[in-house]
Amino acid sequence: MALSIAPRALALAAFLLAGCAPVAQKTTAPAAPHDKNETMNEDRYLWLEDIHGEKPLAWVQAENAVTEKAYAGSPAFETMRTRLLEVLDSDAKIPFVSKIGDRYYNFWKDKDHPRGLWRRTTLAEYRKDHPAWETVLDLDALGKAEGKSWVWQGAQCLRPDNRRCLLLLSPGGGDANVVREFDLVTREFVKGGFELPEAKSQVTWIDADHLYVGTDFGPGSMTQSSYPRLAKEWKRGTPLSSAKLVYEGKNEDLAVFAYRDLTPGFERDFIVRTIDFYTSETFVRGKDGTLTKIDVPLDANVDSHREWLLVQPRTAWKVGGRTYASGSLLAARFDDFMAGRRDFTVLFEPTETTSLSGSSWTRHHLILNVLHDVVSQLEVLTPPEGAGEWQRAPLGGAPALSTIEAGGIDADAGDDYFLTVSGFLDPTTLYHGTLGKGEAKPIKRAPAFFDASKMQAKQYFVNSKDGTRVPYFVIGPKDMALDGSHPTLLYGYGGFEVSLQPSYSGGIGRAWLERGGVYVIANIRGGGEYGPRWHQAALKANRPRAYEDFAAVAEDLVKRGITSRSRLGAEGGSNGGLLMGNMLTLYPQLFGAIVCEVPLLDMQRYTKLSAGASWIAEYGDPDKPEEWAYIQKFSPYRNIEKGMDTPPVLFYTATSDDRVGPVQARKMAAKMKEQLGYTNVWFYENTEGGHGAAADNRQSAFMRALSYSFLWDHLTQARP
Repeated sequence: MALSIAPRALALAAFLLAGCAPVAQKTTAPAAPHDKNETMNEDRYLWLEDIHGEKPLAWVQAENAVTEKAYAGSPAFETMRTRLLEVLDSDAKIPFVSKIGDRYYNFWKDKDHPRGLWRRTTLAEYRKDHPAWETVLDLDALGKAEGKSWVWQGAQCLRPDNRRCLLLLSPGGGDANVVREFDLVTREFVKGGFELPEAKSQVTWIDADHLYVGTDFGPGSMTQSSYPRLAKEWKRGTPLSSAKLVYEGKNEDLAVFAYRDLTPGFERDFIVRTIDFYTSETFVRGKDGTLTKIDVPLDANVDSHREWLLVQPRTAWKVGGRTYASGSLLAARFDDFMAGRRDFTVLFEPTETTSLSGSSWTRHHLILNVLHDVVSQLEVLTPPEGAGEWQRAPLGGAPALSTIEAGGIDADAGDDYFLTVSGFLDPTTLYHGTLGKGEAKPIKRAPAFFDASKMQAKQYFVNSKDGTRVPYFVIGPKDMALDGSHPTLLYGYGGFEVSLQPSYSGGIGRAWLERGGVYVIANIRGGGEYGPRWHQAALKANRPRAYEDFAAVAEDLVKRGITSRSRLGAEGGSNGGLLMGNMLTLYPQLFGAIVCEVPLLDMQRYTKLSAGASWIAEYGDPDKPEEWAYIQKFSPYRNIEKGMDTPPVLFYTATSDDRVGPVQARKMAAKMKEQLGYTNVWFYENTEGGHGAAADNRQSAFMRALSYSFLWDHLTQARP
């Protein structure tokens, strides 16, 4: 199986995408609550940055009680919460699997197992409507036995025998996790096996008795972004303190990690120094410990598979007498490249309307997932056995306005693949196939959780302030009256090269569409819908382009008569929470209500809070005066002013969020309520769940019902 060595591979595993014990906030001692004589420019809410302090938590509890009483106490709320939970706990949803050895593993949550079961079956069983599953680990039972609120974070198993695995378990759902060795045959934790205490660790197998490990080794071992700065080799049966250093990064780097590609016959060791979210250096580590750099641009993504090296430059790259476009995908033979040859085959080259969404290897082929105006296309590429050309062929077709994705199941073993097709109004279908052996066959279909027969999905385009063509999707009634009357929810993200593609959501269908609401997704700049150029167009000083795009979509919805200002709501989380904060401060006249989830908001202090320093490449460094000059323009917390007329807003977050952290939402809500006298500001903080703000389906159903109830109340009270 190929292992990615892309610069974002760490961020990332913890970030996205994605990010010691829960990270201590790098801040000065919390200030006392403000007095009435302080000016608006002073940060009078630093005391709320003490995440687990008695006084801040008392404030949180009081705010939670007010919000629950207003929006979570009605029979209508309980009905919605119950219906959302039915979707999340449904036994009919597709149990997606990954292959480990000769078994297919799934992590499953339902009403009887809120924290989840790690279970397995055979492919023959999996094809059945009701497979027979073998439980490998019951997380609810484990948590009860150990008195811990465990949240599953995944497993890494040692190939090729796949008996021993490293399980990642988070207490409370934050990015920091505990690592424990597990035996898949006995289905028990290994006594005296590898184990790491809670930290934002990076750990991978070298062989049965050695690991590469990056973790909190003590003071100075973590970067300012709160990720490992050191990569070490750890031998079984020895204390962690004796682990041998193999690479040391800088404090200002994002992270350092090491791993071994265990593909039989192509075993290689890699060290990755992630400089920031978009740049890195990757080295091949020889048996004697020497490091040889893979000589590609710092901002290029690289991937290895058997004899092949793939390179995806994020900016145009001139090499070997040619210039390769940003966002293209290039292939070269690994050993030839390391020997100095620069002969590439262009496997993909973007156009104004296409981008590469992803790629996946099978044993003999490479599957490309391509976006054309945010709608999927698939292509299969076959590398030459010796000299010769790569061959290419299409792989199936997708219905209009849908997402089709395919990925190899086991690139060591064969050419089997899974393919999923999903649309806004069409439940997901899972297909299984083998490349070169006919079409894939459907093996699982998700249920329809709402009646879509009277609904439709359409794609529109609008010109942003600077003339850029921005796409967006609208899902609503077929017979939609264009009189501005429809409660409409506009969702956006616009950052970190993340694309928002068509997908089915039973929750949105039940909580919003079935009630007559319209749901809209804006594909604004900052995302990856049109590749690196779409993302880079809204980096740092250009961040306001993303907000202009979102505002343009909002205005176009009103212009088309789909909704009106009083009926238009907006929602976004994390970087999308920053988007919502800027809608509050820069475009408040466009919206009737806003939900701002696990947000960044205080851009003057974001690098000093949780993992914020890892996003300097996205937003800039507020400690540099020349960069703060533009950052302050999109720092909602700093731009709240007396007399502002903002729409009603709900902030929600989680105490256990060790990525963005809860304090930015706390401070923004407190500042708006107390300094400005706003009464239509609401706040809710869940204790568990990390950056997802929910540790299980029950918590997730509650948080979603809270958001939708808040929005529906405010968007249906006023006349258009």
